[in-house]
Amino acid sequence: MTDALKRLSEEGVAIWLDDLSRKRITSGNLAELIDEQHVVGVTTNPTIFQKAISSGDGYEQQLTDLAARKVTVEEAVRMITTADVRDAADILRPVFDATGGQDGRVSIEVDPRLAHNTRATVAEAKQLAWLVDRPNTLIKIPATRAGLPAITETIGNGISVNVTLIFSLERYREVMDAYLSGLEKAKAKGLDLSRIHSVASFFVSRVDTEIDKRIDALGTDEAKALRGKAAVANARLAYQAYEEVFASDRWSKLENAGANKQRPLWASTGVKDPAYKPTLYVDDLVAPNTVNTMPEATLQATEKHGQITGNTVAGTYEQARADIDAVERLGIAYDDVVQLLEDEGVEKFEASWNDLLKSTEAELERLAPTEG
Repeated sequence: MTDALKRLSEEGVAIWLDDLSRKRITSGNLAELIDEQHVVGVTTNPTIFQKAISSGDGYEQQLTDLAARKVTVEEAVRMITTADVRDAADILRPVFDATGGQDGRVSIEVDPRLAHNTRATVAEAKQLAWLVDRPNTLIKIPATRAGLPAITETIGNGISVNVTLIFSLERYREVMDAYLSGLEKAKAKGLDLSRIHSVASFFVSRVDTEIDKRIDALGTDEAKALRGKAAVANARLAYQAYEEVFASDRWSKLENAGANKQRPLWASTGVKDPAYKPTLYVDDLVAPNTVNTMPEATLQATEKHGQITGNTVAGTYEQARADIDAVERLGIAYDDVVQLLEDEGVEKFEASWNDLLKSTEAELERLAPTEG
């Protein structure tokens, strides 16, 4: 077996697992992935927690205790999810120490119902950082319009952030600006910038899913020739934007003060269309100082079938721009697609969160002690 995951790491791509459950923690599986498959971080989201907790594995005792205390369902969900994140952070702590805080990170998301409320998002970020109480945590904040000032404020408070649900190039530039503004605030407060880290989660596969659907509706040969090209092109142009911003004079001043670059993170890298190779969004997005967070199926596919041939982003910007322009010439509006995906992303996480609340409430009622 070729060690494609090792080569990917050597090319400067940090491999994070896009999944977490108590069973994964207690069985030793997470530690095994770290030791054997070059995993150096973990991302979570409301959908991941909803699936983990509704499966029931390992949560019975904590749910029983929470039911005995008659806590609210919101508090129960927070106690359960932060416990998993804390335990995963402890398992990843050696990686965090070895990489000077760059990797060994575990992400936990603010309540998705707060996605359009700046003030509440900042308050929730503080609360989550306090609850988990581990230096290797990243608080996930969605890149909505209201999320941008929340990112600045949270970074300004010295809390490390994973910015999530980024689909558009324009919004990505606004995210990087929000990060730099936050670092400038932190610097003005006298905080140690070297301790603040961030990643910007640029979603990949969903772009192809939506654009391919519109291409298929057109049905022409010209349109079909562009299937499966938009997502990689979009991500490559995002990396170009990253290179520009982090070569600026504004960034240089912060870097000289000890700041860390906000790394691009490729999210939603599981292939949705079986016509595409399962490692498409790994093989074609190899670039230094990036993160690729993978579902376990994508991690295993990369281990077995990954074609890691070096940097596959450098020198591609002209073609990437041409691919996006060609899609637009078909009458598929880029701005419409990325806004739709952002809106749907928030809605999907909200739906998962509400499902999680409902299933947890049912468990609390089932396990509630009888009076007397």
